[in-house]
Amino acid sequence: MTTPDPLPIPRLTAPISGAVELPGSKSITNRALVCAALADGVSRLQNVLVSDDTEAMIHGITALGAEVTDEGDGHHSIRGIAGRPAPGPITVDARQSGTTSRFLAPVAALGIGEYTIDGADQLRARPFGDLVDALRSMGIDATATEGDRLPMHVVGARAVARRVSLRADVSSQFASGLLLAAPCLPWGLEIELVGDIVSQPYLDMTVAVMRAFGANVEADVGRYVVDGGGYHPREYRIEPDASTASYFFGLAAASGGRIDVRGLSTASLQGDVGFLGVLEEMGATIEETATSVRVSGPDSGLRGIDVNLADLSDTAPTLAAIAACAEGTTAVSGVGFIRNKESDRIAGPVRELVRLGIDATEEPDGFRIVGGDVDGGVVATYDDHRMAMAFTVLGLVKGGISIEHPDCVAKTFPDFFSTILGLATSSSTASESDPTPATSAARRVIAIDGPSGSGKSTVAKALADRLGLDYLDTGAMYRAVAFAALRYDVDPSDTDAVASMARTIDIDVSPKGVFVEGADCTVEIRGPEVTRAVSAIAANPEVRAELQARQREWATRKGGGVIEGRDIGSVVFPNARAKFFLTARSEVRAGRRAKEVTDLDYETVAADLVRRDTADSTREHNPLVMADDAVVIETSSLGIDAVVDHVVSQLPED
Repeated sequence: MTTPDPLPIPRLTAPISGAVELPGSKSITNRALVCAALADGVSRLQNVLVSDDTEAMIHGITALGAEVTDEGDGHHSIRGIAGRPAPGPITVDARQSGTTSRFLAPVAALGIGEYTIDGADQLRARPFGDLVDALRSMGIDATATEGDRLPMHVVGARAVARRVSLRADVSSQFASGLLLAAPCLPWGLEIELVGDIVSQPYLDMTVAVMRAFGANVEADVGRYVVDGGGYHPREYRIEPDASTASYFFGLAAASGGRIDVRGLSTASLQGDVGFLGVLEEMGATIEETATSVRVSGPDSGLRGIDVNLADLSDTAPTLAAIAACAEGTTAVSGVGFIRNKESDRIAGPVRELVRLGIDATEEPDGFRIVGGDVDGGVVATYDDHRMAMAFTVLGLVKGGISIEHPDCVAKTFPDFFSTILGLATSSSTASESDPTPATSAARRVIAIDGPSGSGKSTVAKALADRLGLDYLDTGAMYRAVAFAALRYDVDPSDTDAVASMARTIDIDVSPKGVFVEGADCTVEIRGPEVTRAVSAIAANPEVRAELQARQREWATRKGGGVIEGRDIGSVVFPNARAKFFLTARSEVRAGRRAKEVTDLDYETVAADLVRRDTADSTREHNPLVMADDAVVIETSSLGIDAVVDHVVSQLPED
């Protein structure tokens, strides 16, 4: 996606509402890639994050001899090097990735020859002296430019020391790098951390991933003993990124809305799920289901708090942004070390908030922010993805903000803007006049509406196949909810119970079929029981709101597609690229439906069709209404190919 520079952020006109599936954790992805690369066989990783940082790690482990295959859909296979990097000389370009540089320097020391770790100017400005000192104390020949800057040179050799001490108050990444390499030393390694430990949850994460790949690690506060047994290949699924989730959770809390992040749990390996507790202290409500975490903001607004973020340091910019939206003062402490991240994450947020008219001050190890009105302006990001994402949240809530150099989000989440602004659009909150990515997914949607039996499902699928686009059958989504209600003994007419179930149930509608909680119900949803129940389900306003949010989310994730239903062009995507309304004579529609539902005779199907038409056109919420600008196609005497031909002829040029 190409974004303007600077990128204007549209203000919400109503609280945000929706659900989102986020890509895999960057932190877990890069740790799992290292463990898989050092293993003695082929590992397969699922839900791998694709971003600048993870691509840097993939290129790095490939340079050291691992074989990485992108199998598509977030799946990667890695043939490991059994703890023995390819002989040097080898240069690893870590780009802007701190984890790549700091993890692979100790890994390179396992090889033979000279290895150079280098990166972009931003990474070259970050300190590496503690890692250099630690490697030297182990008997490794390691040097860095000006003593503590990249490029860094490591001469591979077996470490002679079995124990190493390391300062723990600058970056946990140094300790994580030593931990990750340790199982591949013949006798392992004992690591003692000296001083106050920053970002302890990241060290816990490192140990958890190592153990998942067969490493034996004893962990105590400030002390780790790693056995030298190497790693073993594994099938490993990566959790959604909790740091990225903080922006969506923060947006829900600050706007007084709600957002569900699917696939994330409060029991996550990632310490940044602790940000949920921060939001709860500020007044937000946290709910967890078997498949998602939901944050709902208070109607009365957030309140300022005093909080130590030492273990949640990546969320400090997020909290800075939403603190500007809260009532009172928010004081953050314990994060002095984040001055040495991609940017100075204390000075940067404070400087930009002051420029926007917010009362904000730096402290030695944090900041103080008093919530208030925002004057608006262009926010400098300092080429830091977290600055760009955090201040997007502030822009959505307060308005008047543009993000400078928005492409920096590619470091960890290239689709950030299309995802979060797509949610804004799906909540009918963004200005339709804004030429931002918020409307881009909708403008790539082809909407096919019409009553039951009009041929819209068959036509939509055939159209998608012809144009090479993704296709979504929204009717199958409502039928899936009806199937779930029957399966779990929920009365379809109990609007509250069905709505509650719809918000938490896992539904997957794809070319492979329809699945509810992982169970294939492709055939069952077309049966007579579901057919009788689906009208009540479709008339439930809360179910419709939930499924419409999922439909918009699907379009944002896919970048558009062909979507069919009864309110796609009129309600769900009023800005769709093209809208078509299919219709047919009632007897023709009844005949088509009778062929699909083989368990019912024509008379029963015809009577049900009349009942369904009446319910669709008279229901209080989102009745079946043709969009004013839709192209009407009468399909009674037309074959599928003829209808598709007509649709294609009416499509506007891209």
